[in-house]
Amino acid sequence: MSEYLRKIVACLVQIENEERERLDAVSRLVADTIKSDGLIFTFGCGHSHLPGLDAFYRAGGLANVSPMLDTDLMLHNGAAKSSRMEKMSGIASEIFRRYTPSEKDMIFIFSASGKNQVPIEMAQTARAAGVKSVGVSAWSYIEKGGKLHKNVDIAIDCKVPYGDACMEMGKAKMGGLSTYAACFILNTCLINGAKIALQDGVQPPVYLSGNIEGGREHNITLENLYMGRVKHL
Repeated sequence: MSEYLRKIVACLVQIENEERERLDAVSRLVADTIKSDGLIFTFGCGHSHLPGLDAFYRAGGLANVSPMLDTDLMLHNGAAKSSRMEKMSGIASEIFRRYTPSEKDMIFIFSASGKNQVPIEMAQTARAAGVKSVGVSAWSYIEKGGKLHKNVDIAIDCKVPYGDACMEMGKAKMGGLSTYAACFILNTCLINGAKIALQDGVQPPVYLSGNIEGGREHNITLENLYMGRVKHL
């Protein structure tokens, strides 16, 4: 096993062992959202929007996942610009308004540092609207200004080191961990939440692969249920 792989595995095992109680609480929130026919929103700036994309409209994914995607805060529309904009005030509330979450919905907010203004204000906006929020950030940043954890209903430490990268490379480091950690956290909560909903008698809306027999027809049925509700479907 390579050193980088060992570090990735160690990070994920640490999350599972040390964040178990909070992961369970979020899983129950996911189950409640499924049972109430709510949407599961995701939000993040820069690379932190990737976990939401990983969970959206894919084989084995919940059909009620709705990523909040603002091109000015994503890398493909100007990476340097997005890095500046995620620190600006007043943006989050306008993004939130476009997606119209309600009290039966929930939102995952991802920010490796937990420092930037847009994710923090997204959490504050969700709280003001009565939308349950989950914040995923690295608590190694708390002494350096990280405060997302203070503004969400449930906060999870993704166990990523300060600076994100973990492999020494002369005067710098390579090998970020935050995307692996965030995707693991999100998928763990979605899977376990779906299990709870199923145990409570509600079939979770799960997409199949469109490349297996019956998959396309199954997915079209789910698409029809969420078309118009999930903005990017």
